[in-house]
Amino acid sequence: MNKWNHRHIIDLANFSQRDYTSVLELTHRFRSLPQSGARKLPALQGRLVATLFFEPSTRTRSSFELAARKLSADVQTFNPSSSSLNKGETTIDTALTYVAMGADVLVVRHRSTNVPAQLAAALEDAGKRTTVLNAGDGLHSHPSQGLLDLYTLAHHFDPLNPSPICLQNKKILIVGDILHSRVARSNLWAITACGADVILCGPPSLVPKDFQAFVEAPPPGLGPDPIRKRGKIEIEHKLEKALPKADAVMALRLQQERMRENLLSDIDRYQRDYGLNHEKLNLCKQPIPVLHPGPVNRGIEISSSLLEDRSICLVEEQVRNGIPTRMALLYLMAASESAT
Repeated sequence: MNKWNHRHIIDLANFSQRDYTSVLELTHRFRSLPQSGARKLPALQGRLVATLFFEPSTRTRSSFELAARKLSADVQTFNPSSSSLNKGETTIDTALTYVAMGADVLVVRHRSTNVPAQLAAALEDAGKRTTVLNAGDGLHSHPSQGLLDLYTLAHHFDPLNPSPICLQNKKILIVGDILHSRVARSNLWAITACGADVILCGPPSLVPKDFQAFVEAPPPGLGPDPIRKRGKIEIEHKLEKALPKADAVMALRLQQERMRENLLSDIDRYQRDYGLNHEKLNLCKQPIPVLHPGPVNRGIEISSSLLEDRSICLVEEQVRNGIPTRMALLYLMAASESAT
C-alpha cells in the first residue's frame, strides 16, 4: 500500500492518483469481509472516534460509526439537540471538549462551509494529535461520499480489480442540483482525477457555466494540482442530448433546504425534463448504471420502477460501499497518525 500523507481529510482537491488507488484497494479488501457476524479487525483498538454531526444525517453518520466499530474503535456520538450549543458554546469549543476527552478522530459534518478545515487548523495550532475527517460541510465538500461513489463506479466497470484506471476515458453524467451539491463537487475532483470526463446536466439556474472550469481552480492554499491530466467537464442542459454520451449516470437530490432563492419554481417540469426513468435511459447506446447519493425523492429525481431495478440501479450498492470506504479512510488516518 502506498504511503498515506494526509493527516486530515477535508477535500479531495489535493488527492493524488496514489491516494485514490490506496483508498480503492483498501475499500475492496474491507468489502470482501462478511457484512454480519464477522470478527472485528483490531486496527483501531484503543482509539476513540467521535462523530460530531451538527446537521442531520442517516447514511453517513451510521456508516462511519459502523466502520469505526468494525475496526474495533470506541465511538462517541454527539447530539446537538442536547449539547451545550444550546447554552451558547461555539462549535470549535464543542469539538475541543471531545478532544479533551480523548478523541483520536473527529468526524465532522456542519451546514457551514469550512468548519472542518477551521477545526483542523485550530487543532494544529494547539499541538493536538487529533485528526479531522470532513463528513460534509456546507456547499464545499463531502469527500467520503465522493470516494464511495468512485469505488461504486470502478467496481461496476471492473468487479475483480476496481481501481482509478477503470474510469479512464469514461463519460460520467451527473444530473440535478449541481449548484447546491457538495457531493457533486467531491465527485468532480475524484472522477476527473481518474481520467474520466464529467457531463453536468440540469436547468441553467442549478448548473451555472462556471462549473465547466471547476477543477481548474483548486481551493486556496493547496498548491499545484497533484493530478497531471484530469478529465474534462462539459455542461449540457438537455438530458436527451447528454444521455447518449454517458457510460454511467448519477442523479442528485434537489437541495431545497439549501436554496436561498427561488431557483426552481416548477417541480413537475423538473421531473419531466431531468427525472430519470427507463424510457429516458433508452436514449443510451447501451444499458448504463444509475447512481444516487441519497436520500432519493422518488418520482422526482428517479422513478420508483428504476430505483427498484437492481439490474442497473446501484443505489443500494452505494450504501453498502459506504462502510468499507469509511473503514479505509479511518484506517489510513490512523496509520498516518501512528507514523508521526
